[in-house]
Amino acid sequence: MDFKQIQELIKIVNKSNIGELSIEEGEFKITIKQKEDRVQTIMVPQGTMQAPVYAPQPNTALQTAAPVATPLETAAAAKPDNYITIKSPMIGTFYRRSSPDKPVFAEIGDEIAPGKVLCIIEAMKLFNEIESEISGKIVKVLVDDASPVEFDQPLFLVEPA
Repeated sequence: MDFKQIQELIKIVNKSNIGELSIEEGEFKITIKQKEDRVQTIMVPQGTMQAPVYAPQPNTALQTAAPVATPLETAAAAKPDNYITIKSPMIGTFYRRSSPDKPVFAEIGDEIAPGKVLCIIEAMKLFNEIESEISGKIVKVLVDDASPVEFDQPLFLVEPA
């Protein structure tokens, strides 16, 4: 299996509801995990190779119960209407400081103005400074330092000035 095929498998797993995919070909073995869910194992024959495919198992008890809020939904529900969410303009790795020995760009309670650097998002070895477009006070940092972020993922809650 070459690198391009592995990338395609990752894309397929990310776009689907598959929680984990394991493939073995001879001595080569790869496991791609997306999230932790209750899974059901399905064996799929493919030529001489058998690939276990894991799919979420429906749980009717959970479907009839009240919906459980995710941490992001909980944060969104707790945020007052006057707060503004600053979102990630790209996919990458979120950093709160330019290097480990430097201070953070923006801390809870800091006053910000348009043009102030709030964080850095690293994408493909390029470090992109994310600047504020609004004035206000940072109320909450929604992402941990050095963690991956998605496009349009909430990063900060700001109380506008």
